[in-house]
Amino acid sequence: MQYISTRGNCPSVSSAQAILRGQAPDGGLYVPESIPHIAAEDWERLRKADYPARAAYILSLYLTDFTYSDLLATAQIAYSEEKFGTANPAPVQNLNRYTNDSFILELWHGPTSAFKDMALQLLPHLISLSARAVGCEDRFCLLTATSGDTGAAALSGFAAQAGVSVMVYFPDNGVSAIQQRQMTTINAENARVYAVNANFDEVQSEVKKIFADPELAAELRERGIRLTSANSINWGRLVSQIVYYCSAWLDMLNNEWLEPEETFNVVVPTGNFGNILAAWYAKQMGVPIRQFICASNRNSVLADFFNHGEYNINRPFHTTTSPSMDILISSNLERLLFELTDRDSEKINDWQERLRGRQSYRVDARTLRALKREFRGGSADNRATHKAITDFYDTFDHVIDPHTAVGYSVARRHMSKKSADKFLYVATASPFKFPRTVGHAVLERDRRPDDREGDFAYFEPLAIESGLEIPPNLAGLRDLTEIHDSVIQPAEIAATVRAFLL
Repeated sequence: MQYISTRGNCPSVSSAQAILRGQAPDGGLYVPESIPHIAAEDWERLRKADYPARAAYILSLYLTDFTYSDLLATAQIAYSEEKFGTANPAPVQNLNRYTNDSFILELWHGPTSAFKDMALQLLPHLISLSARAVGCEDRFCLLTATSGDTGAAALSGFAAQAGVSVMVYFPDNGVSAIQQRQMTTINAENARVYAVNANFDEVQSEVKKIFADPELAAELRERGIRLTSANSINWGRLVSQIVYYCSAWLDMLNNEWLEPEETFNVVVPTGNFGNILAAWYAKQMGVPIRQFICASNRNSVLADFFNHGEYNINRPFHTTTSPSMDILISSNLERLLFELTDRDSEKINDWQERLRGRQSYRVDARTLRALKREFRGGSADNRATHKAITDFYDTFDHVIDPHTAVGYSVARRHMSKKSADKFLYVATASPFKFPRTVGHAVLERDRRPDDREGDFAYFEPLAIESGLEIPPNLAGLRDLTEIHDSVIQPAEIAATVRAFLL
């Protein structure tokens, strides 16, 4: 399998090269030359397999530089019960066994209690396999801009790994207190973490500039260092996410919650568009997803786009209670548009140029019709998110985090009382990563701690109310020393990279 750029201005590369580069040199994103389709008999065989075996098979269809046995060994390490606390790292729960129409895909059982672990526990191994496949002995530096969860997951996956260093940049005052401590308390010689006086889009823009800097790349090559990305612009991260949608469908079949040909809708809280795009790829492979419900918070650029066809970032940026979605520039949307325009690189280049220059672009009528056939967009502000957490708990006796609640709030507006549709809600983070927000929604007032005591004070009452165990990786955060306390300006990001690596 070869990989091509969405911008169409550079040669195709192997899967190993796509993973090592992260982003195409023409500024585009790598996509597979073709999307594999899984035959019915192979789906049937996968029904009997465990999660690592399912992952190895699906990955082997895309990552043809590696053997199935290497991918299986890698998946068994990445998704071990020791790391995820459960044999199935991405379990599906039936929320209503009477109606059999509401399910939740829990993606927060990993080492940092967020869905990013599903990809970032695997990515270090894929980078090692890729380097071996192309005969590369260079050291790698993983650069990542994060709105909260990616940074912690990247540090967990890569910190202390030989031959790899990690640099994480997050918006100052733009992540939750728990998310920040997950990053700033990491004690590893090969890791650096910086708060940036900017919003996520500004941070991500500066990091992308570093990848596109030929002078820096040349200097790093002289020292045997390569840059790569932990963000979902890296195909190695995105391909891992396809797996859990395939596995979720197989689990629903095995539990007889769905008939083999029965369709369902996926509800995905969406920021950078990677998670919901992975679901779209799963559909192309044979998973019978009917509709993709793309849920945004008050930063509703995606919701507006799916409704009207105009992508416009010339708007206020809002800090919300679902900070991992506080994003205006959704990088992975470019991959979807590339596919829905029959891989028209000319259109992609034109739209991206308009986005850089005018801060907006409008897709043509044919592309908008293609989008509307499969996608529904909607948004929820903080008040609606709070209500959704409460209502979900009252309806299903299940506590969810604010990002998942945004999805539920949006999905309810697309439900018809007469509809027999089934919904799979994608739970992207543990409620304990946002304990104050969740606590305000599900705890009676007299059971809430004083807010001045901070987020950690909500752990115990929330655990008692929900019946959930406080994730061990979060329980000990309060007592860790904050090591990375620098706050920098966006223009200083490149200097920190040079200082650390050169």
